[in-house]
Amino acid sequence: MSQSRLAWQSKLVLLLVLPWTALSVVNMALWEFSANPQFALLDLGLSAVLGLLAWGLRTATPAAALTGAAINASLMFTMLVPPLNAWHSGLVPVLAVLILTSLATRFGRRRKERLGTAEKRKGRGAAQVAANLGMAALIMDPSVQSALVDSRWLAGTTFTSMFAMGLAALAESAADTVSSEIGQVLGGTPRMITTLRRVEPGTDGGITIAGTVAGILAAGVVALAGFLALHLQPSVLVVSWAGGVFGLLFDSLLGATLERAGWLNNDAVNFLSTGSAVACALGLLAVIPHPGIG
Repeated sequence: MSQSRLAWQSKLVLLLVLPWTALSVVNMALWEFSANPQFALLDLGLSAVLGLLAWGLRTATPAAALTGAAINASLMFTMLVPPLNAWHSGLVPVLAVLILTSLATRFGRRRKERLGTAEKRKGRGAAQVAANLGMAALIMDPSVQSALVDSRWLAGTTFTSMFAMGLAALAESAADTVSSEIGQVLGGTPRMITTLRRVEPGTDGGITIAGTVAGILAAGVVALAGFLALHLQPSVLVVSWAGGVFGLLFDSLLGATLERAGWLNNDAVNFLSTGSAVACALGLLAVIPHPGIG
């Protein structure tokens, strides 16, 4: 089955992420304007600037830039600790993701173009942005947080532990892109994660040592950025980093199986992989001393 026949999955991911996130941003902005109008304006203004910058640099289409701006605004509102400013919010780990993925995408572009695996010059589409960053925005949404905290099945979950889950999703997003982009340039011939047989570069489920190491480091950088910006406990750094690495490997496994079989497209794989990072972090929270804000 061709990727074009699975385009509905990309639309579904976008439909799951964008309306919910946009509505959440509106609600949080209205509340924040009454409590702290300066931060509300800063949040919306910086998010708009980031969106325009991504569009201007052609790293994202206009729709993708709008989607990214909405997700960033949402994470700035929900991933926030005192004192209230941009550098103590979700902006910092989001910026880490954007910088790492942009640099990795540009690294060795000529070789990627020869291989036919280079990112499109017009930039990422809205569904790609939603698939990579949307899970973090959804899991950090206030209503989702409340549901998880009040859940009988997830006893012990607190609002502060949600940071680990959100950071894990962002860490996986960076790890996946960096691993793929760096692996194509420095990794040599990839091997299928399920059989270790050599495959062509760009093959779904193919991994390289260089790419995997780069992805693990990228996940660590994003987790560290969030850890420092949000004044978190070391356990949050460990959980979010581990969740990001788990999601990276799960992404390759999905690529080697369901994506190659034609059941999932790349956007669905990316969205589910960030979800697996959240699930891994949630599982680790049950066995690691309860993380919180330091």
